[in-house]
Amino acid sequence: MPKAIRIYEHGGPEVMKWEEISVPDPAPGEARIKQTAAGLNYIDTYQRSGLYKLNLPSPLGMEGAGVVEAVGAGVTNIKPGDRVAYCMGAPGGYAEVRNMVADRLVVLPTGVSEKQAAAMMLKGMTAQYLLRRTFKVQPGQTVLFHAAAGGVGLIACQWLKALGATVIGTVGSDEKAALARAHGCDHPINYNKEDFVARVKEITNGAGVPVVYDSVGKDTFMKSLDCLQPLGLVALFGQSSGAVPPLDLGVLAGKGSLYVTRPTLATYGAKRSDLETMANELFDVVKSGKVKIEINKEYALKDAVQAHKDLEGRKTTGSTVLLP
Repeated sequence: MPKAIRIYEHGGPEVMKWEEISVPDPAPGEARIKQTAAGLNYIDTYQRSGLYKLNLPSPLGMEGAGVVEAVGAGVTNIKPGDRVAYCMGAPGGYAEVRNMVADRLVVLPTGVSEKQAAAMMLKGMTAQYLLRRTFKVQPGQTVLFHAAAGGVGLIACQWLKALGATVIGTVGSDEKAALARAHGCDHPINYNKEDFVARVKEITNGAGVPVVYDSVGKDTFMKSLDCLQPLGLVALFGQSSGAVPPLDLGVLAGKGSLYVTRPTLATYGAKRSDLETMANELFDVVKSGKVKIEINKEYALKDAVQAHKDLEGRKTTGSTVLLP
């Protein structure tokens, strides 16, 4: 029987169990995938810990790639033998074999490997909607991207440079600063050594930036507001340091009629047509070489506990994959 990671309670990495599962024939509208790789993402830790509640017991994993083994009735967008990837839908990516709704699968083009896809789908699609839809970055603009050496950050820095933007990025060490710079970040700021608000004001000659992309949350949010120019936007797309406390909206007025949004990939990719457009734009920018997907660490899927410990301990950079 195939195996998968499951949780029976919310908590630390140790609640994850590696166990045999039963995978039935795909129901109408579903496909069965023999997985070759799964992505490791912060949302997995949120769901495991209970920050994002799951109905227990539950599988984990929002991103993966593999080969279609079978399809249920009514499935027309994919067929057995197709190489596919996904980053949306119900959790279940931490598995050797799984069923999932076929509408959430995209076929991989020649030139994009399954391991690459598992490493980039959630992070790359997140970068796509942030840079191309939440705030459509224009050539010549200067933007601030927190966690610039993280999985989304390294993709976003490269994509922003391809768009002609100047990139300011925050990181937690000099090593991560060097990594971010190598991926297109013009001004990496080690927040353990420098006040990033002061540096942003210095880099922009006091003007501030039109947008801050913030996945850190509690530790950075209020300072992110201070980095904005009037009418600027904070796109809060994660909370790795914890949830942002309740906000007096009058603060936004006092700091320059600012905007705040809390976007999610699930909303931006809810329509099949949008999902395909987003994926195709990601595939194109990767195949062109403008964005390189670097897998900096691999774990056996059965070692997901250690992978989560390393991710939460900020010991990972770029993309990490779990291999069944």
